[in-house]
Amino acid sequence: MKKASWVIIAVLSSLVGIYPIIYFLIDRQFGLLGSKSEELLSNYLWNISFYGHIVFGGLALLIGWLQFSSKLRKNKIEIHRNIGRIYVISVLISGVCGLLIALYATGGVICILGFFTLGIIWLLTTILSLKAVKRGDIELHKNLMIFSYAACFAAVTLRIWLPILTNMMGEFIYAYRIVAWLSWVPNIIIAYLIVNKKKKVASSVFH
Repeated sequence: MKKASWVIIAVLSSLVGIYPIIYFLIDRQFGLLGSKSEELLSNYLWNISFYGHIVFGGLALLIGWLQFSSKLRKNKIEIHRNIGRIYVISVLISGVCGLLIALYATGGVICILGFFTLGIIWLLTTILSLKAVKRGDIELHKNLMIFSYAACFAAVTLRIWLPILTNMMGEFIYAYRIVAWLSWVPNIIIAYLIVNKKKKVASSVFH
């Protein structure tokens, strides 16, 4: 069951991770860009932030799941560290860019708050995880990375929930306002449950 779950996560992360390529191959009115004004689409800073967010966010999603491989950590620690460095840099770029474009989110203040909060959580957990590993607190590093990738995985869960809710509600904008929170809050809750379970297992081993 655990192996099957990781295969599903790996496949979904890889597919959505390479998804930004589409924005470079077809018309700019594709996807959410179709809901943006011409004025915003012509804004230089917004464009840099948008493409920085999707390219580096896609890269973080594409490689992040590899960091949870115990075999990679045990047998190829240098590869694990290098992937970790790329992940952190990608998160920092994508996260900061994400905060900026969140201010212009389709759907108004509900979506702005939802995506901005997600960006803060993603950046904060990643930075704290990096600090933890630098001071040798490996367990805290691992736990914070679970939260970081749960936030990153919102890119996947958003694309699962959005078409479902849009079809159910018959209105994109209402569905998008819900997805601005539904795409990541359950992920963080699941991350908390995983970390809590790990702590209980570790505690039972030492008692």
